[in-house]
Formats: sequence, structure tokens, C-alpha cells
Amino acid sequence: MQQRTVRVAGSSGIVLALAVGGVALGLAASGPSPKVAEPACSGTTPKLTVQGTGNVTATPDLLTVSVGIDVTDGNAQASLVDDNSKASAVSAALKQGGVSDRDIQTSNVSIQPHYNLSGTISGYEMTNTLTAKLRDFSKAGSVVDALTTAAGNAARIDSLTFSIEDPRKVENRARTDAVHQAVSHARSMAEAAGERLGPVCSLSDNSTPDYATPGPLRYAASAAKDSAATVPLQAGTQQVSAQITLVYALVSPRR
Repeated sequence: MQQRTVRVAGSSGIVLALAVGGVALGLAASGPSPKVAEPACSGTTPKLTVQGTGNVTATPDLLTVSVGIDVTDGNAQASLVDDNSKASAVSAALKQGGVSDRDIQTSNVSIQPHYNLSGTISGYEMTNTLTAKLRDFSKAGSVVDALTTAAGNAARIDSLTFSIEDPRKVENRARTDAVHQAVSHARSMAEAAGERLGPVCSLSDNSTPDYATPGPLRYAASAAKDSAATVPLQAGTQQVSAQITLVYALVSPRR
């Protein structure tokens, strides 16, 4: 390799050898490349997947009542008038019990003919459903009595459902409980396996709202009239559950 010697002024005898084309400097600067750290959550990094379940118990603050009103009359007009009259009486009973207009909704209004064995029309049946939200449980039993009395034998209570009107706070408590459980499980499993937990690679919420809903309830208006007590309604409690999946990267213990 061709070299040339350059004397640097003021360096008192220091001689610097430069390779032609800078080859010698290039070799001096080059060396083993630094090892690039692999991302903690890459595909080849060992991982630990755990699941957590959180359960929180809360007291319902809302009762939803679904009332069906069924009447049958000789003609469609008579059936319409009859059903509307009973539906108005039920609405009035609800309002007298403290239920506001915004909490009463009409749905499933239908009218259809009835046929006898000979195939001719024997009458017309009209169905009307009212759904009401009751917030004052101390009056709920008497309200149920009143609305069935208002519609008589035409009334049909399809469902009485207790629920939590705004479940977000309760659901968040359940999720927090689920995460704490998952973290605890991950720590104990990693320790038992002689590993150390790295960063969290993923955290997913697998929760599905699951509130118990009672089935249809038939309530006879005559029973309300003969009984001195109102319908015994107990809100009880509801359990809100949450499920999460947590994935950790695993790192070798420090020596």
C-alpha cells in the first residue's frame, strides 16, 4: 500500500502516516457492529398471557315494567277505541304513581282479524304495549297494582326488570378488579417459572354485559283487588362482571 508521510507543523517530531485514498483510516474506524436490541414485544420474545375476572355487586336503581293490553271486539273501530281507552287508563295510573312522561313509551301496536272455523271474521284483536321506567321502588308495588286494575283483564305484564341505569362506574370497578387479578396471576406465574415480567405487550377487554332478566310474569287483576297488600317487589342486588386478557413480555432474570 502506498503511504506518504506528512510532518505537522508545531507537533515537534510527531509523524502522521496517511494511507492513499483513506483506506487505512477506514479500517481503523471500522469494527464489530453494535448489536441492536430486539424490541421487547417482538414475535420471537417469549410472552406470558393471563386472564383476569372482576366481579362487583351493586344495587339496582331502575325497574322497567312492560305491560301488554289486549282487547277483542266485533269490529276494528270498536277494538281500537276499547284498547285506546284502557291504554290511557294505564298511562294515567303510571303518572299518578310518579312516573314521568319521558319514562313511558308505547310500542307494538297492532290490530288483526280473528277467524272462526268457517273462515269468516269473528272479531278484531288489538294489542298495545306500554313500557315504563320506575325509579321510586317504594311505590313500585302499588303502581303495578294500579295499572293492572286500570286495564282489568286486558292487562298482561310481560316483564319486570331491575337494572342499573348508568352501569359505567360499576363496570369500571369490575374492570379494575379484573386487571389487578391478572397482574397478580402474571407475577406469581413468572416467579414460579424463574422469569421476570417485562413490559405489557397488549391489554384487551373481553367483557360482555350480562344482567339477569326475569321471564314473563302473568299478573291477574282480580288478585290485586282481593289482596290488601301490594305486589311484593324486591330489587336485591346485581353482579357486574368484567374479563380482560393481559400479555406480558418475559425477560431473563438479571444475574
